[in-house]
Amino acid sequence: MAVLSFRLAAVADSAEIAALVNASYRGETSRQGWTTEADLLDGLRVNAGDLQRLIQPGQDAIASTILLCMIGGEIVATVCLEKIADAAHIGMFAVNPAMQGYGIGKQLLAYAESYARQHWVVERFLMHVISVRHELIAFYERRGYRRTGVLEPFPVNPEMWQPKLAALQLETLEKII
Repeated sequence: MAVLSFRLAAVADSAEIAALVNASYRGETSRQGWTTEADLLDGLRVNAGDLQRLIQPGQDAIASTILLCMIGGEIVATVCLEKIADAAHIGMFAVNPAMQGYGIGKQLLAYAESYARQHWVVERFLMHVISVRHELIAFYERRGYRRTGVLEPFPVNPEMWQPKLAALQLETLEKII
C-alpha cells in the first residue's frame, strides 16, 4: 500500500468528495466495498453544496471540518468532524470501495480522533450508524466505540435519498476519551 497523507478539505474539493462519498455508500459502485448501503437506500448520501457548508461554515454554524486521506494527489477517503458541545461527531466516513480492506479507514479514523483532540476540547467521540449495519458497528467497536442503545429514526430527505426498508434507525455509538 502506498504512503497515505492527510489534509483539510477545501471548498474546491467538494464535488470530488461528494462523488467519493456517494460511490462508497450508494449504487452499484459501492458494492465493491463492504460499507455499501445500496440494499438499504437509493439516491445520494451528500451533495457538493452540503459539503461546502461544512468546509466553510457561517459564523453561527457549529465548528466542522472535513479531513481527506490522500495517496499521491488522489482523495481515497474522507471523514467529517463536527464539534457539538463536549463531543466530536464523526460522520460521512468513506473509503474508496476499491481500496477498502487495506487499513485506510483505520488510519483515517485514528487521524480524525487525533485531529479533534488537538483542535477542540472534547471528552468523547460520537457517531450515528444505521442499526442494521452489524459489520460496520463491529468495526467501530473494535476501535473502542460502544453502542449506547440510543436509537432515532433515519432522517427523511426524499430529495436526496429513498429508503428501501421501512423503519430504518440510526444508533448512536460513543467513545469516551
